[in-house]
Amino acid sequence: MRLAGNRLASPVGCCAAQRSGSWSPHPSWSSPERRARGQPPLVVGRLALVTGGNRGLGLEVCRRLAREGLSVLLGARDPALGAAAARGLARDGLTVRPEAVDVSRDDSVEALADRLRRAGERVEVLVNDAGVYPAADLLAPGGEAAVREALEVNFWGALRTCRAFLPAMVAAGYGRVVNVSSGSGAFSDGLPGPSPYAISKAALNALTVKLAEEARGDVKVNAACPGWIATRMGGPGAPRTVEQGADGIVWLATLPAGGPTGGFFRDRRPIAW
Repeated sequence: MRLAGNRLASPVGCCAAQRSGSWSPHPSWSSPERRARGQPPLVVGRLALVTGGNRGLGLEVCRRLAREGLSVLLGARDPALGAAAARGLARDGLTVRPEAVDVSRDDSVEALADRLRRAGERVEVLVNDAGVYPAADLLAPGGEAAVREALEVNFWGALRTCRAFLPAMVAAGYGRVVNVSSGSGAFSDGLPGPSPYAISKAALNALTVKLAEEARGDVKVNAACPGWIATRMGGPGAPRTVEQGADGIVWLATLPAGGPTGGFFRDRRPIAW
């Protein structure tokens, strides 16, 4: 696979390498595996923010990051639901702090960023997991409203949080951003699924590429497709578990300096945009 710095040079090259077996994913740099080798974890103590963290995939990502030794902020639109989710993790012996944030509102994201600045805290790992799944035909009544709803959360929400926290990562020379996307946003797959959702995830993928171009230093911006997972959004018939979906997200959130940026991944392997 040809690289431009650490950036993936092209999605076509990524997939060709994947099919040929010439590209192998980095091993997990998570703390359990490093501890097994007698090495210190790379991410212990770093501050992570997970939006949409109160249930489903986001909750599992919070759980996994906390187990890796990160200090985790569980972002939730509803403060009560966020607090309940954090208490559940506390029963498992994990320390996760709930933070109220509605990524569809500028003032809510700005208020969170201001609270953290005043507390002297800097987000070093950002997982944009908050999402909605409106289903409507584009030309049907309600089609425009569904597209606006999907873009407001799935695209603009990620852009809001990146604008709030990514500049400080660049200034400090370290950061990890994981945009939780979907195969529905992949042109290579024909943008399957409801049009509003697919359009918003395709826009999120484009945002990932352009943010990775602007990032400097050891700051990595990638998109992750967790696959079709059994959550409230995915439904009980989905073939994958939240644990399987979270694995690739946590991997990207804990990449070392030599890891990739500007890529689209599923199960730790690059996929076509």
